[in-house]
Amino acid sequence: MECSCVRQTLIPGTTRLFADYLYNFDQVKSFYPIHFSDGGQLAAAAKRVNFPEPRRALLIAALREQNGDSPTLAKLAEPGTVAVVTGQQVGLFSGPAYTIFKALTAVKLAQHLSAQGLPAVPVFWSATEDHDLAEVDHAWVFNHAAAPVKITTLETGSTGGPVGEVKLGNVPFAELRAALGRLPFAEDVVARLEQAYANGATFGSAFGSFLRGLLTDCGLLYLDPLAPAVREIAAPFIDQAIHRVPELIQALRRRNRELEAAGYHAQVHIDDSTSLVFLIEQNKRIPLRWKNGRFFTRDASYTPDDLVLLGGRVSPNALLRPVMEDYLLPTAAYVGGPSEIAYMAQAQVLYEDLLGRMPVIFPRNSFTLLDSRAAKLLERYDMCVPDLFSHQEKVTSLIATRLVPDRLTEEFASVRSAVSSSMAGLQSNLNSFDPTLDTAAKKSASKVLYQIDKLSRKTARERMRRDERAKQDATYLMNLIYPYRHLQERFYSIIPFLAQHGLDLPQRLMDEVQLGCPDHMIRTI
Repeated sequence: MECSCVRQTLIPGTTRLFADYLYNFDQVKSFYPIHFSDGGQLAAAAKRVNFPEPRRALLIAALREQNGDSPTLAKLAEPGTVAVVTGQQVGLFSGPAYTIFKALTAVKLAQHLSAQGLPAVPVFWSATEDHDLAEVDHAWVFNHAAAPVKITTLETGSTGGPVGEVKLGNVPFAELRAALGRLPFAEDVVARLEQAYANGATFGSAFGSFLRGLLTDCGLLYLDPLAPAVREIAAPFIDQAIHRVPELIQALRRRNRELEAAGYHAQVHIDDSTSLVFLIEQNKRIPLRWKNGRFFTRDASYTPDDLVLLGGRVSPNALLRPVMEDYLLPTAAYVGGPSEIAYMAQAQVLYEDLLGRMPVIFPRNSFTLLDSRAAKLLERYDMCVPDLFSHQEKVTSLIATRLVPDRLTEEFASVRSAVSSSMAGLQSNLNSFDPTLDTAAKKSASKVLYQIDKLSRKTARERMRRDERAKQDATYLMNLIYPYRHLQERFYSIIPFLAQHGLDLPQRLMDEVQLGCPDHMIRTI
């Protein structure tokens, strides 16, 4: 693969908090205690993980139910082994392509720690508790012409509860085949998806099954937090969080003020009625509000002790969830994307209060994948990927300009003016020399100017023809690299890339993962 890198600050929408986290860590070190790129601090953080062995035994039993026995599970069972954790919502067809990039980064980081004598295993947290079905019920793919197509599964029967438990309806495999078009490995990919997303599967089970098959040689362990055994292990943590909501909320509000004072934006709004938890009831995930020592839904209220008795029906919110993850796991590092890293700036106070430690927050590798056609077009037009981070009209204009330079139009005007002036002077001199030559001079001048104008019109027609080609080339590049003004990895599923390059693409990308590079990486496959 050919490669290049782009600083994250050149990507539209990059927040100042994320940019400083990557490139100016001193600006954010009060919100993140450990520098992710400092190998010594990373190793020290791994050594500081003091995970209770009784909890480890329960964790291994719960993971065995979900994963079966494996060398990775046996390694995690050993005292002192730490986890490198990542996770993602259980989206249709594995969600955005960066899901795979997260997993590969976690695998590579675990291998790196193990090579340093710090035994580590990668764990993928399937975010089955999230209840926003609209975020996960679709996937974007493209065909051989890079035309984007949205594939949505219908008839899911959602009730607003955890999406991981939602049964899949009619998974549109025929539409997926049509959308992938003539991509060479399309049928292999669809066949693999048909196995994972079979009738009766849920969003959670299908997601896990597909990732296991795709990343089969990576040694990943998968954790579904909705499993009863996992909820049972988490119960003491939820109990503690429920009883400490008032002080935790005050700590979060102080942190939000600190972030705002530093010029950053808090990801999660916190007020006095925020509770940090949801209640799963009648297949719905209902937000709980806090007031006067009680938790409230629209129809009921609960004391902290009431909620504790409900056990596994209490679900953490976006800020409490990562802390619960790292209560359940001996986490040395969490691999996340820009939004997750921003959340962690707030969650850090919860880590300190509830766990007394926070793992290293490690940025996932970020990729744009180019095929040979896209690479050749960029080279032909002397463009780079950031040139495409704009609206299509601007990109088309840039390409057209490089097809027929504006200087040609200027040169035609200059030549015509010079010829007109010279012929006028010659005509005047000829008229003085012999008036009978005046008509011939005018006719000759007209013919010369006609030929110049004719060549100019031909150039203009060629410009128009090339403009159409420019539109086509710009459309291909924009659809592949910056579809609907989104980064490719955040918009498309991994599915079309597998259909284009083969099911072994993740294994090939593993070699491209760079733990020391915070930039967005461009790879030509």
